[in-house]
Amino acid sequence: MTAVPSGFQTGFPIRPDLVVEATGPEDVREAVAGAAREGLPVRLHATGHGLPGPVEGGVLISTGRMDSVEVDPERRTARIGAGATWGQVVEAAAPHGLAPLNGSSPGVGAVSYTLGGGLGILARTFGYAADHVRSLDVVTGDGVARHVTAESEPGLFWGLRGGGHRLGAVTALESGLVPVARLYGGSLAFDADGEAGARVLRRCLEWARTVPDALTSSVAALVHPDIPQVPEPLRGKYVISVRVAYTGTEAEGERLVAPLRETGPVLADSLREMPYTDSHTIHSDPPFPHAYYGDGLMLAGIDPDRAARVLELTGRKAPMMTVVQLNHLGGALAAAPRPDNAVPYRGAGWLLRLLSPLDGTDVASARALYEEVAAVLGPLVVGRSLNFSFGGGDRTDGFHGPRTRERLAGLVSRHDPASLFGGAYGSGGVSPGGR
Repeated sequence: MTAVPSGFQTGFPIRPDLVVEATGPEDVREAVAGAAREGLPVRLHATGHGLPGPVEGGVLISTGRMDSVEVDPERRTARIGAGATWGQVVEAAAPHGLAPLNGSSPGVGAVSYTLGGGLGILARTFGYAADHVRSLDVVTGDGVARHVTAESEPGLFWGLRGGGHRLGAVTALESGLVPVARLYGGSLAFDADGEAGARVLRRCLEWARTVPDALTSSVAALVHPDIPQVPEPLRGKYVISVRVAYTGTEAEGERLVAPLRETGPVLADSLREMPYTDSHTIHSDPPFPHAYYGDGLMLAGIDPDRAARVLELTGRKAPMMTVVQLNHLGGALAAAPRPDNAVPYRGAGWLLRLLSPLDGTDVASARALYEEVAAVLGPLVVGRSLNFSFGGGDRTDGFHGPRTRERLAGLVSRHDPASLFGGAYGSGGVSPGGR
């Protein structure tokens, strides 16, 4: 038996009955067909970022070696293997003045992130990564390898783009690229201790309502540990950071962020013009494997009072370290793509992301805190984000609205009647797709 692959998420055990280290689509097809004959569930593993819970038994297909990236600069497309990371796609597209609709972390698996929708750093300008998919190669639960396009398999093409991993094992996809070689971006960090936190957050929310679609931003709040690895100005402080990615000029970017600079003393400022290959520095996500639990709540909107209460629950008085991030949505994210896909909640105004390292706490305690946060937000919560649910594999509620969930369940019944990839939408656990 091949060794169990190591992954970015270390908080949950991976103990399958069999590991298949795939080197190409035929390996995946044979593994799925074999699992179907034996009646074993199938799990997929690329980088392990998005592992939603433990893997016990079944067949685990590791796609990490299927990491090819082929760019067609004339068509502005990239063919991306199941194991390729966003960093690989960014580097391959950059020499042609192009960029993918990648997320903030270069180490995340590009294909599986896209299947969950794919909220990128340029999302308000260009929409979800799933909106730009041209075709997908997938092995369905019957062991059949299919090339899926809007013309050849319209149902699967709709469901795979935003429906996650329950419709089959995607071995590669082709996605459109956008003509972006440079951007203006970075972050501003403010002291959030005491009354400053609510004031800074209020100003950030007001500012977000004024920016054009060419500017995508998020606001993060975190009590930084007092350790040497943290930059000295932030060490031990409760900090609110505003992250910015703007496709316009540096001069116009400076004009747009000027109101933020007036919010209060800036602890750190990394805003600048940069090549797109440096875009991962905007968020500077941790590059090292660790254990964590997280959830993402799609919000119709957010008001300053509720936002301030969220800070109270998750700040210095929280029972565990919790990273809070509010992603500003709208813009191109709200537009219906053509052809349509399964990405839900396009009318949401914000995404609230909660993430807690599991060093010193446990899933039950983190979940209890998140339930308190959700109760504060009340009717503003319209659903949950499939891309940002980590460790809650027993919870599938809220990932899609009723009509989308029913349509996805119909596709599962047709293409995976034995439930190799996790069963009908809205029941059972989420099939780990390990970005």
